[in-house]
Amino acid sequence: MLVRFLCCGFPPGAQDAVAIFRADRLAAAQEESLEKDSEDERKGKTKMATLKAIASKKFRSSLKRRGKRRPDARSQSLSIEDIRDAEEETSVEAFRAALAVENLLPADHDDYYTLLRFLKARRFDLEKAKQMWADMLQWRRENGVDTIEEDFHFKELEEVRKYYPQGHHGVDKEGRPVYIERIGKVEPNKLMQVTTLERYLKYHVVEFERTIKKKFPACSAAAKRHIDSTTTILDVAGVSLKNFSKPARDLIINIQKIDGDNYPETLHRMFIINAGPGFKLVWNTIRGFLDPKTATKISVLGNKFRSKLLEFARITYACVNLDSQLPDFLGGTCICSGDGGCLRSDKGPWKDPAILKVCVKCC
Repeated sequence: MLVRFLCCGFPPGAQDAVAIFRADRLAAAQEESLEKDSEDERKGKTKMATLKAIASKKFRSSLKRRGKRRPDARSQSLSIEDIRDAEEETSVEAFRAALAVENLLPADHDDYYTLLRFLKARRFDLEKAKQMWADMLQWRRENGVDTIEEDFHFKELEEVRKYYPQGHHGVDKEGRPVYIERIGKVEPNKLMQVTTLERYLKYHVVEFERTIKKKFPACSAAAKRHIDSTTTILDVAGVSLKNFSKPARDLIINIQKIDGDNYPETLHRMFIINAGPGFKLVWNTIRGFLDPKTATKISVLGNKFRSKLLEFARITYACVNLDSQLPDFLGGTCICSGDGGCLRSDKGPWKDPAILKVCVKCC
């Protein structure tokens, strides 16, 4: 099984059309120096240079140093640390200008860090990032994603949890949500008896939307720094080839496509624990479905994982002392008895009324 995973941006200025025209003329005068490049490369470089010229003109005075600290645009009183790279910010503004010109920038999605994630997913290739962005908007329209939290009701959730144990539980040492799945206890065939692949995928999208809209902002407010990615722990104790049935494969492939295409760069780090010989056979198959960049974020550990998890996953919203920061099945002592178990507790800053009050005011 795979994993699921706000700052408000500002629209480009009204002068963009004029700036684009002027920058295009400048780019045309430079084309002769690009004769050694292929035709496609020359067009791509010219367009990127044009759009970056627009962004550079707007931000020339404020982007002289890398790593400049900026106040979060949502609320001056919230004081979220916002450190941006100068080159990345110029690229984001160029991307924003390109999307605006083609009416591909709805106000709800005009967010600096969202734009940056799509650029990173396509290695800052503007044309590829723009196509990925357009496909994402089309997918959201076709699947009613903007209203899916209100429109879709997953009435079989309690039954699904029996056959697919999963949930958020606290935050890591830098404030990111910690998401846990107990893969060895997943029963794909029984799971598909209480729901359907289509309905489960809708539920997956609902949970991802809640993470983007609620969990990340709450974690940002609590950590006083921008958070837009998760730390994930997959417990694969007992996993073997029998767990990798056709329903399981179908679920993995579909979830991977949804996440990779529409929620890129939201995984910070993944720890796969209790990996035995049986899992290694499965892992060789699963790895083939993963984006190579995603694969580099994954650490496969055996049964001596506790110290590594405690190093990265200081689960502060679980319990108070170090031994109680991890769920019992991960080597800790937390059981969340009053919440139906750790994977049903959904503990985190997003459950803190004071944090939520701040988020409501500033978003």
